[in-house]
Amino acid sequence: MTTTDASDPMVGRLVDDRYRIVRRLARGGMAVVYVAQDLRLARTVALKMMYESLGHDPDFVRRFDVEARSAARLVHPHVVGVFDQGVDGDRPYLVMEYVDGPTLRSVVTDQAPLDPSRAVGLMIQVAEGVAAAHEAGIIHRDLKPENILVAAREQLKVADFGLARAVTATTASGFSTLLGTVSYAAPEVVTEGQADTRSDVYALGVVLYELLTGKQPHTGETPLQVAYSHVHTNVAPPSSVGVPGIPDYLDALVLAATAREPAQRLADAGVLLARLRQVRDALAAGVRNSPLLAAQQAAVGLGPDETATQHLASPRPGATVAVPNTTAKLAPVVVARKRRRRRLLPLLAVLLILGLLGGAGSWYLLEGRFTTMPALAGLTEAEAVGLAKDHHLTVHFNSDFSETVPAGKVISSDPDAGVRVISGGEVSAYLSKGPERYTVPKLAGTPAADAAAALSNAHLALGTPTEVWSDTVAAGVVISSDPDAGASVKSGTGVNLTVSKGPQPVTLVSYVGKPLAEAKAFYEGAGLKVAVSAEQNDDRVPSGSVISQDPASGTVAKGGTVSFVVSKGPVMVAVPKITGLAEAAAVKAITNAGLKANVSYRSKYLMRATNTNPAEGTLVPKGSAVTIFIV
Repeated sequence: MTTTDASDPMVGRLVDDRYRIVRRLARGGMAVVYVAQDLRLARTVALKMMYESLGHDPDFVRRFDVEARSAARLVHPHVVGVFDQGVDGDRPYLVMEYVDGPTLRSVVTDQAPLDPSRAVGLMIQVAEGVAAAHEAGIIHRDLKPENILVAAREQLKVADFGLARAVTATTASGFSTLLGTVSYAAPEVVTEGQADTRSDVYALGVVLYELLTGKQPHTGETPLQVAYSHVHTNVAPPSSVGVPGIPDYLDALVLAATAREPAQRLADAGVLLARLRQVRDALAAGVRNSPLLAAQQAAVGLGPDETATQHLASPRPGATVAVPNTTAKLAPVVVARKRRRRRLLPLLAVLLILGLLGGAGSWYLLEGRFTTMPALAGLTEAEAVGLAKDHHLTVHFNSDFSETVPAGKVISSDPDAGVRVISGGEVSAYLSKGPERYTVPKLAGTPAADAAAALSNAHLALGTPTEVWSDTVAAGVVISSDPDAGASVKSGTGVNLTVSKGPQPVTLVSYVGKPLAEAKAFYEGAGLKVAVSAEQNDDRVPSGSVISQDPASGTVAKGGTVSFVVSKGPVMVAVPKITGLAEAAAVKAITNAGLKANVSYRSKYLMRATNTNPAEGTLVPKGSAVTIFIV
């Protein structure tokens, strides 16, 4: 399995409008695992995505769906959780808990052999997770340090139950599937391709052996030699390899878990868990060796506090299921000698043929059946098929976008060029679809909130919005975009929007005391309406000028109205007729008219008014002074 994410075209993609792929974690035979960001719940997840070519196989998609549902049944602190599943285009995917940490393989490589107490403590965590799976009717089939993740504070979590099968499902498996994990394969898996809970126990026993010793119990130059050792050689006690401090009862537990005959092995992870806890307690109490405890650990039958998992058959729809008593003690399974002989017949036949073939057969198994993975990068599909055929390989193609590789040419292959592969096998290659580009949608005239959704649907992002005043576009509506509509851009490109704030408000200016004509010219030119709310006489404001305005200050949106009270000037009064009146009567007449009387004597002979200034009948502002002439 490769782990680099260099040039992976999926990095940066948005899956199902929810999961943004950040980087690649690993690539396997049927899927690639990525670190992704769940945008809806704002959390980091692991996203396992099937190859596009496999997504076209209905049977494979169905199996993938079954695996996902099976894995989702497991909710346990020592099992990697499954959160979601779906299909993105033609690629089904599985969303899992992301564990930010190494695998148990790094612990074995860097720190083994471990102190027995620590090794047992780690295995208790693993056994708790696997026991929960066995209780749910699920076997793992691929337990190994690479599938056990180490989280913070050395919390272990068993991963890849997405590849497991329910106990009631088909369990047949070809020998080719063992090549990568043969070091942990139980003998019955090698010889018959059959796995049950005891096969998982065997793998856990090998992992415990590796933690205690830093070595694997079965080794060889080829997978076939390792498999042969599993079937024909008992696992040696861990203490026999020269590691000090391993008590006899821990040796016994390892041997009980790794017994070659399934009938002589611990029934399931629940039984193994109980035995591990007994060992933990003995180690904590300082028990160095105990023949009695060692005998208890070696026993295949269940102890007083141990139970074995009973798996329920699938009920008919609507049927009532009677749940069996899971605390009942199960007798050890006894396998007839005839069955044992039948199981070994295929392997014995293979060994006989190898003996007859001699050196030629050995050469083929060890060297002749392998070829070298050719370099397919940069080739067309036809060229890649031809080159692979020259190396006795077939290619299945997936397609992805690439910024650097032209459309129709190979981006990369799995495995990488130069890797040793089995002749006649199938390899994978990624064909470029060219640069991943999306068209900027037409956003002008769209409400800003709808524009953001349109960009997301187009695999683009909302850039920086800029708000401007506009007399023609309503507030909150997009005026333009950058890049423009129709432009072809990369996935995730930010598109900047210019959004209208509506018409710009007009700042009011006071026109009190000024001619209405000036106010009207200014405000109508600024897009406002002018109204005269009243006309009044005013002694101080000239006629036609503004007495007051409403609003008096602040701003008014374009199209709004400013109202004015306009002066008609002062009240006008006619100078009354006073000719011939006596002085006193003339003064009274002027005063009664609202005017001020001034008297001028030309003589005092008659003491009568002769005329006025202004002249009688003249309109003058109320309160004006009028001179009365007396003779």
